[in-house]
Amino acid sequence: MVFSSMVFLWIFFPAVFVLSRLIRKPKQQNIVLLLASLFFYAWGEPRYIFLLLFSVLMNWSFGLLIDRDRPRARLWLILSVIGNLGLLGYFKYCNFFLRTLDRLLPSVAVPTTNIALPIGISFFTFQAMSYVIDLYRGEIKVQKNLLNLMLYISFFPQLIAGPIVRYIDIEAQIENRSPGREDLAQGFRRFVYGLGKKVILANMLAVSADNLFALAPEQMSSLYAWAAALFYSLQIYYDFSGYSDMAIGMGRMFGFNFLENFRYPYISMSIQEFWHRWHISLSTWFREYLYIPLGGNRKGKVRTYLNLFIVFATTGLWHGASWNFVGWGLYHGLFLILERMGFSNILKKDKTHFLSRVYTLVVVMIGWVFFRVESVRQGFAIVQRMLLPWKYTAPGPGVVSGVLFSSQTILAMVLGVIGCGLMQRIFSKYRRLGHISESFINSPWEALWLTIVLFYSILLLANNTYNPFIYFRF
Repeated sequence: MVFSSMVFLWIFFPAVFVLSRLIRKPKQQNIVLLLASLFFYAWGEPRYIFLLLFSVLMNWSFGLLIDRDRPRARLWLILSVIGNLGLLGYFKYCNFFLRTLDRLLPSVAVPTTNIALPIGISFFTFQAMSYVIDLYRGEIKVQKNLLNLMLYISFFPQLIAGPIVRYIDIEAQIENRSPGREDLAQGFRRFVYGLGKKVILANMLAVSADNLFALAPEQMSSLYAWAAALFYSLQIYYDFSGYSDMAIGMGRMFGFNFLENFRYPYISMSIQEFWHRWHISLSTWFREYLYIPLGGNRKGKVRTYLNLFIVFATTGLWHGASWNFVGWGLYHGLFLILERMGFSNILKKDKTHFLSRVYTLVVVMIGWVFFRVESVRQGFAIVQRMLLPWKYTAPGPGVVSGVLFSSQTILAMVLGVIGCGLMQRIFSKYRRLGHISESFINSPWEALWLTIVLFYSILLLANNTYNPFIYFRF
């Protein structure tokens, strides 16, 4: 079940919301939300509901052991990390490692597996690990109520694709919350905007992105290669930020305040800034639980570069069990290291910030090519066409532009470019425009706009079957 499905929009969410509003006490609400969350997960993964429950029970048990047996708390922490990474490794990476071994050792009979990937396992595993680690560090109190911890890990708005919520951020809200009219209004507003991002923009952009990446590299001209990178860059942003907006909005409607997950990453002036704006919950998780424990930047330059290398190799692998994801992570890590080695000082000399933004955007777009392709070889072939335009001036025979692009996808691209930070920068720069923007928020005009967005989104969903979320597969 996805947020942008008719079943969710017309049946599941309204039923859960009304029932939760009829039950005022948080303890009873928690039971309703927990049952709804388990049903939500079982809808798409009925056989893996037991894996989710086992993960919750395992981390709850280790949390109790850490709290009650402080002399051996480090041992229980290590065992919990091994248990969590063991589950993640088996279900997500077993196929990948065996395939890699088979290629490296062609003369050896490497066993094959076909283990299905449980939806959302990367997200709920990292969320559960953050609880145990923070408990070990003494930053939170142990949650003795199994059902409360189960709700924290399995809460349906952020269960499948984040944002990754730290227990410390919603610890108090689990047992004591009272969403008012402002929470309901702002939560609904955020949800509708997220739905519009996903259905009106991301789904439209995906049509041309898929058409372009379906071409063999030799059929692509340089223009088509750049168009593919642009369409996918916009698609993944509006797809994932739209999901995050819906999750944050629903959370607020139920009385939970989730932290922001995106802050217009495509207007960044460096790759370092990009990772402060893109998928903030994941980059924060890796900083808090991997980069800093490895030593961060406290043990000299060489160690800092090594730590960045490890963190971004892991970041790439977290996104998917494939070498193109690992390459994507290392690619970003390389530019972060170059910026730390002094390139950031050159970027700071750009007083207009134009060149620094172009540099960041080009680096990110090329990275998205490797994120999207099926193989590293395909990625290099497309990037070659992007960087050598004089060699690839015309598409291959049989390629028809009208089939790849439609007027709708072109319009979605234009709106996507304007809305991913450009318009916001203009409104913030000019006071008069900023005043207009502020007066529009929560006005009758915005209410009318939200109604149009909601109506058009539902209309598109009723006439279109293309509706996957990219990050569901991670």
